[in-house]
Amino acid sequence: SLLFLTLHCRMDFMPLHQRILIYNFLIFKKLNKQLNIMDKKSLFEYAWILKIIKLLMIVVIFIPNAFSQGKISKNKKAIINSIEEKKEKLIEISDNIWEAAETSLEEFKSSKYLSDYAEQNGFSVERGVAGMPTAFVARYGSGRPVIGIMGEFDANAGISQKKQPTKETLLEGAAGHGCGHNLFGTASLGAAITIKELIQKGEISGTIVYYGTPAEETIFGKVWMVREGLFDDLDICMDWHPGAEIEASTQSSKALVDFRVKFFGNASHASADPWNGNSAVDAMELYTTGLNYYREHIRPTARIHYDIEKAGDVVNVVPEYAQIWTRLRENDRKNVDFLYERAKKIAEAASMMANVRHEISLISGIYEIQPNRTGAGILQKNLELLGDISYSDYEMEYANTILNESGKELLGLDGKVKPLKQTMPAQGGSTDVGDVSQVVPVISLGVTTAAKGGPWHSWAVVACTGMSIGHKCLIYASKALGMTMLDLYNNPKMIEDVKKEFLERKGDKVYDPRIPPGPPKLID
Repeated sequence: SLLFLTLHCRMDFMPLHQRILIYNFLIFKKLNKQLNIMDKKSLFEYAWILKIIKLLMIVVIFIPNAFSQGKISKNKKAIINSIEEKKEKLIEISDNIWEAAETSLEEFKSSKYLSDYAEQNGFSVERGVAGMPTAFVARYGSGRPVIGIMGEFDANAGISQKKQPTKETLLEGAAGHGCGHNLFGTASLGAAITIKELIQKGEISGTIVYYGTPAEETIFGKVWMVREGLFDDLDICMDWHPGAEIEASTQSSKALVDFRVKFFGNASHASADPWNGNSAVDAMELYTTGLNYYREHIRPTARIHYDIEKAGDVVNVVPEYAQIWTRLRENDRKNVDFLYERAKKIAEAASMMANVRHEISLISGIYEIQPNRTGAGILQKNLELLGDISYSDYEMEYANTILNESGKELLGLDGKVKPLKQTMPAQGGSTDVGDVSQVVPVISLGVTTAAKGGPWHSWAVVACTGMSIGHKCLIYASKALGMTMLDLYNNPKMIEDVKKEFLERKGDKVYDPRIPPGPPKLID
């Protein structure tokens, strides 16, 4: 039973001093009980049994730890130590971004926190790139390899939440970090700085580039940065995202297109002379009806979303204007194009039925992620070196309280490193990382940030991203990213293999960014 307990504690990564206390307590408790019933011969035999058990404990506890530590090179230890030394500062920056909670293209404070810290650490920083005031590129070093790492920092509108496990708005109508981008941008920068330090010391050579990428949640700022050619000189680009488990990503994402339909009618009195009016809202309702009937005939992998942004002003006027934002998703750009053409026909038909005029304007579109299993395999080895994330009883209770509030099963937090998964058709959401992955190989990571099975893009995640659960995610991700980049700098063959898979998956596809001309703008 003691040996079983030893193995159990080893697997749960209990701190060593706690394990020793438990073992000593159990051994001496058992010994005291046996002393009262054993004769001298039995006591002598029992002492030998205790010695054997203690020896097994030493083997199970100390030898695996020593073996694991032996796998961590001097420079990887330097990365881990550097992150630990910067831990409080990184958490401070992340929490400042959490407090600011700025939405797309308005992340002025958040961008400044990150770009200033990059500059303070010796990076040359170019701000306002690709026509976005909050986008920036921070660079250090020279020559190849050139490895990039992306950092997001925009928040989600309307989900402000206090740092507590029960739902309570922090600031009415404000945004919140329900996707953990305060952690994303900060952890990536921390990893970039550790690589910069090794380049500066002459331990490795090459260039590290940090990309401050705004507006992922709405207009997909990375697409403008890709179109600008900002990723063209990279050998590989690193990416990560807060999630519900720890894994090296082997999955794709859904491609999508965002567009706005505007309907223009003629106003009149809704009762006195409705025959003199043509309702823009009628057209919009016919359009949404058409989309909803279309749902029966789309593939199971497709998604249709819309948000009615404007639908008249008062009840006694035939509305002359209506506006709706539509988003269509599929597993690749080709199938999104098919949905888009059909939706445009539905809008045209709706305007004809209501005898009004309509306009369709493109907001933006993004590609699916092109996964890279070779890169994921390199990352996986570093996750296994770092091991699982352990959580306190308080953190587990915090997560379960959130789940209880959300009406979900009480699954707590999952800090286990997951094995590489088989690459499957896209099942989740979409990201502008997909566009980056069309022009350069991307290696991506997910790290536990919030309660398992809880609702994403909600207060439930905001409650975690500004406290210790999120902080553990931040530090872990920063270490894993830095260690993986170090492998790439040290091993040109790894980079070659990652690029080979990238080219094989890409085939003869030609990247064509789906965004309107000129700089991006806030959605009107």
